[in-house]
Amino acid sequence: MSDTVLSARGLRKNYASGDALLEVLRGVDLDVAAGESVSIRGESGSGKSTLLNLFAGLDAPDAGSVAWEGSADTGASRRAAYLGMVFQSFYLVPELDAFNNVLLARRILGGVDRAARDRAHALLGDVGLAGRSHHLPTQLSGGERQRVALARALMNRPRLIVADEPTGNLDERTGNGVVDLLMGLCGSANAALVLVTHNAAHAAKAGRRLVLESGVLSAC
Repeated sequence: MSDTVLSARGLRKNYASGDALLEVLRGVDLDVAAGESVSIRGESGSGKSTLLNLFAGLDAPDAGSVAWEGSADTGASRRAAYLGMVFQSFYLVPELDAFNNVLLARRILGGVDRAARDRAHALLGDVGLAGRSHHLPTQLSGGERQRVALARALMNRPRLIVADEPTGNLDERTGNGVVDLLMGLCGSANAALVLVTHNAAHAAKAGRRLVLESGVLSAC
């Protein structure tokens, strides 16, 4: 098993803007080691979410490459097992309660057994929601919904977690708690974390801090 869970080389991404071509990413390189936490900060519109989507295999670069543990296979089937994702808008299924939203990550990989159900319950306990497992998303606060999303991201014991502005819809106090919980859970699971945020205080909590500016990634 490789010690490098994510390797990006020469990532470029352009978008059409009227008759012009907007260069969003201009040759991004990054290696993330197993268990490492990395934050990426940048102004709104700097391309942070675009970059994270490339890391997660949700989009393809115009040039360059992304590999997970040395493999270029970043397709949907591998992504479900290798990668956990946390988004600003939670993306919980409204018709499913907290327990089944967490368990949904396992269903994507196939059948659900007793061990998977036990893990979903345990993860909800880890995020402080053991007593809310049968509540629907509409019955949960924003912070509680994001904690369900954290539990779901960890359900399949991923090697890598990518989090895109996970506190963007939360107040400052709740956001601080979510980031601390995210860092702690990833540390306990030895999962690498790439955290995209505009919040300098949250970014400072990562072991390595980077900034994305003018399409280039560099150390703070």
